[in-house]
Amino acid sequence: MLLNISSSPISHRNPHFLSNFTNPTSYFPRRSKTHLPKSHLFPNLSSLSNQSLKNRVLFGNKRCPDGERIRFRTRAISGIDLGSFESVLEATAVLTAIIVVHESGHFLAASLQGIHVSKFAIGFGPILAKFDFNNVEYSLRAFPLGGFVGFPDNDPDSEIPIDDENLLKNRPTLDRSIVVSAGIIANVIFAYAIIFAQVLSVGLPVQEAFPGVLVPEVKTFSAASRDGLLSGDVILAVDGIELSKTGPDAVSKVVDIVKRNPKGNVLFRVERGNQDFDIRVTPDKNFDGTGKIGVQLSPNVRITKVRPRNIPETFRFAGKEFMGLSSNVLDGLKQTFFNFSQTASQVAGPVAIIAVGAEVARSNIDGLYQFAALLNINLAVINLLPLPALDGGTLALILLEAVRGGRKLPVEVEQGIMSSGIMLVLFLGLFLIVKDTLSLDFIKEML
Repeated sequence: MLLNISSSPISHRNPHFLSNFTNPTSYFPRRSKTHLPKSHLFPNLSSLSNQSLKNRVLFGNKRCPDGERIRFRTRAISGIDLGSFESVLEATAVLTAIIVVHESGHFLAASLQGIHVSKFAIGFGPILAKFDFNNVEYSLRAFPLGGFVGFPDNDPDSEIPIDDENLLKNRPTLDRSIVVSAGIIANVIFAYAIIFAQVLSVGLPVQEAFPGVLVPEVKTFSAASRDGLLSGDVILAVDGIELSKTGPDAVSKVVDIVKRNPKGNVLFRVERGNQDFDIRVTPDKNFDGTGKIGVQLSPNVRITKVRPRNIPETFRFAGKEFMGLSSNVLDGLKQTFFNFSQTASQVAGPVAIIAVGAEVARSNIDGLYQFAALLNINLAVINLLPLPALDGGTLALILLEAVRGGRKLPVEVEQGIMSSGIMLVLFLGLFLIVKDTLSLDFIKEML
């Protein structure tokens, strides 16, 4: 799933995230036995310029009186911070709900057509808990890489005759296409419903940008704290470079200069209250050799809320927001494929997605609306790709069958294609879980 957290055209609010998180991406693996298993979560957090909505999620939903300057929480320079246990639970719940919605789409599309379903699982691997109802096994599994809906088509233990017309593999191509695409459709509908609920209940945030970069938080005993930076300061210039009101570029400039100067001197022009003055900060050396000063940064913006005046306007706002988020997801996916050499190192997994969601939850619970909407849209878009282990890959095989006049590929060939996709995605998933875990702040501190 590509989680592109960027801005939408309705509000033009583009606060910028400090670390390398931009477009969390995900992928969805399958099990050869069931036709529709998938894993869901390997985000690609690519270019900073395209991540402004994630940043808007983190910074754009604070409640404040009109014109009041807001303190935004952002990600620290040094790594991934999971934050409080409560915020982690909230982010995990959002993620789980999105997976359940996706798999429920497949499940309902099959059940309503009378197609046999044998399993409904959240996660992969060993079963942690399960129950049976109406000849379907519902289970919660150990590895939270997604979920799957199981069909008894190729199950040697199934008592259903192999020529039963209600086996998925024996249904016409249209019926199977509906089942495969239903998960994508469910996520699209869920994303719109979330945005509609946000517009109706809390409104949409609109930001006005000002020069400089806001310092919402300074870590105790950090270089910034030691040399005199305080929470609430606004950095107007760094090493003589004026910071404009374009948030992402301004934040990036500060981060880049700090990283390039471990144990050096960085001159900040700071606004504190009604005073402007210079502060020299000596960045500490990070474990990777880059500089760090122990602050969180965000664009210097003021936020107001736009609320619809009536139901038709609610639909209009929600539609514009949905189209804006969808456009950003597609742009992020395009950048991932056409600039893969630059974005490969920024691909992240479930741990990173939960870290982003936890940060959103800590910033303000309203931000979870757009976090959830983006995850749904990413899941839908990525699943449309015609790749093995994705819904799009299965749809491509069905289309190929239709082009061949109803002649299916040999079972061994089809299972080989899907199995290779599953193995690749599971390998990437485990690799990214390890990588993201090692990027957690408290893990870095122990190393």
